[in-house]
Amino acid sequence: MADLNKITVLGAGLMGHGIALTFARAGHDVRVYDPFAESLATLHDRVRASLEALGCGADETDAALAHVRAVPDLADSVGDADVVFEAAPEKPDLKRQLFREVEQAAPETCLFASNTSVIPITTIMQDLEDKTRAVGTHWWNPPHMIPLVEVIRTKWTSGEAFQAIYDLLATVGKTPVKVEKDVPGFIGNRLQHALWREAVNLVEKGICSAEAVDTVVKSSFGRRLAVLGPLENADLVGTDLTLDIHENVLFDLDDRGEPSPYLRKLVHDGKLGMKSGEGFRRWKPEEADQIRRRVAVHLRRLETIIDD
Repeated sequence: MADLNKITVLGAGLMGHGIALTFARAGHDVRVYDPFAESLATLHDRVRASLEALGCGADETDAALAHVRAVPDLADSVGDADVVFEAAPEKPDLKRQLFREVEQAAPETCLFASNTSVIPITTIMQDLEDKTRAVGTHWWNPPHMIPLVEVIRTKWTSGEAFQAIYDLLATVGKTPVKVEKDVPGFIGNRLQHALWREAVNLVEKGICSAEAVDTVVKSSFGRRLAVLGPLENADLVGTDLTLDIHENVLFDLDDRGEPSPYLRKLVHDGKLGMKSGEGFRRWKPEEADQIRRRVAVHLRRLETIIDD
C-alpha cells in the first residue's frame, strides 16, 4: 500500500486534537475538520498547550503546528486524504452519517478509521459502499500521551487495510494491537469495566468504601500493571495457582449482565462524579484538579521509566 502521508481528523475536541498532534509531530500533514467554528478557532492553541505539557520545546512545537490545518468544510478536508480518523461524539448515527459523506468525497484509495471506546465498528461502517477499507482505532484518553491504540477488524476489513493502519500507528510512536473480532468494548474496556463492575459491587454490598477500593488497586496490583500484564502475571505465579484461586473466588464475583442499581441511583440523583462534586466519593474542585494534574505528571514520568 502507498505511503499514508495525508491525514484527516474529523473532530477538533479532546480526542481529535490529540490524534492530530500525534501525526503532526511525526511530520504528517494533518487537516482537522469540525462543524463548530469555535473548535477550529482554538485548535492551534490547544495543540500548542498539549505539546508544551508533553515537554516539547518551542522549535518542535512550531514544527508540529505547521503541519496542522483547520478546515471548515468536510469535503475539502478529505478530498486528497490517505487516511481519515473520525473522532466525533459517541453517537452511532452521527458516525455513520459522517462516513457516508466522507466516502462520497474522499479518494477511492483512502482508508477510514473510527475512534470509539465501545461501539462496534460494524455498526458504524455498515452503510459504506466499500467496507473493506474501514477499521476501528480505539485511542485512549489523552491520545497523545497513552501509547495504546486498538485496531479493530470488521468482518469486511481487508487484510491489507488492517495491516496498513497498524503499521502507520507504529511509525508515529503508538503501541498498536490487533483486535481480530469486532466486539463491544474491544480488549481494553472489556478488561477495565470487568474490574469496575466488581469495584462498584464491593461498595454496593457494603464490603468496603469507595476510597478503600481505590487504595487497594493503587497500592497493590495496580503498581505492577504497567510492566506486568494479567496473563504474564498468571504465568509468573503459575497457571495451577491461578486455577486454584479461580476455583475459590469466581463463584462469588458480580456477574450481572447489566449496570449496578447503585450506579444507576448515583446518576439518577445527579451524583455524576468530579464534574458535579460527588459520585462514589465527594470532590472539592481543588481535589479534582489535583487528581487531573497527578495523572498527567504520572503518565509523563511512566513513559520515561518504561522507555528506559
